[in-house]
Parts: sequence; C-alpha cells; structure tokens
Amino acid sequence: MLRFEKIILALVLIFVAIQFIQPAYNRSGQVLPADFLTLYKPPENVTAILQNACYDCHSNNTVYPWYSKIQPMAWMMGKHISEGKEELNFSDFGSYTSRRQISKLKSIANQVKDEEMPLTSYKWMHKKANLSKEEKALIIDWMQHKADSLSTDN
Repeated sequence: MLRFEKIILALVLIFVAIQFIQPAYNRSGQVLPADFLTLYKPPENVTAILQNACYDCHSNNTVYPWYSKIQPMAWMMGKHISEGKEELNFSDFGSYTSRRQISKLKSIANQVKDEEMPLTSYKWMHKKANLSKEEKALIIDWMQHKADSLSTDN
C-alpha cells in the first residue's frame, strides 16, 4: 500500500471513530417558569424571532439540525451552545437579579443593533435567523422598552 493510501485510510478510520464520541444534547424538554418567554410574554412576532434566532444557543432547549450528529460539527455546536448559555440563558432569565436582567436586555438590543448577534456562522445554516431591518428594529425596541420598564419598577 502506498504511503498516500495509508494516510487516507487512517483519516477515514479516524473520521469514523470520532462519530461515536457525541456531546450531550441541550434538551431539557421543559419550559420553566423562569423562562424569558413565560416570564415576560412578548408579542408573537418577538417570540418567533427569539425562538428562530436566539433560543438554540441561549436556552436549555436546542433544536438540532441534521448535521449536528456529524463530528466535528457536533463538538463545535456544543461549544457554541455552552458559551452562549454561559453568557445568556433565556431558560433561566427569571433567576437573574433585576439589575442583571436589565443589563442583559440592553445587551441584547445593542448586540442586535451592532450585528454581533445572531452569529454569522449560525445565520449561514439557519435562514430564519437572518433578521430583516424590521425584525432587528422590533427586537431592539422591545428589549429597550422592557429594560426601561424594569428600571422604573426598581
């Protein structure tokens, strides 16, 4: 066997072997009372945007696409989800302090305005996450309004 063929065979075997090492899936199957959508009941259009563009990486219930079972994509997705939930977890939003909630709401508005979120890599694979100008404006306005209303409540 030629050296090139051995290298190709080794790479194929490694690729097959890593398919058996799957990360844990981010699915609780529950919507908790502390969930952002349960707590604040945004309008349907805001809810749809959040679910399509944010909840996969920023909640305890990710909807996984077909390629999520193929390595190394699953590892990359797992890392993105873990980092996303560490920064903001909509499923636990009600457990945040009022100050932190206000900060997160303002941060959401700013990151959408600055086009930092949703991530470009996420938008490539999830067309619904490509927000129109109107959808961005809706999210920005709603988040800022909610942050202002929470600020006046304190």
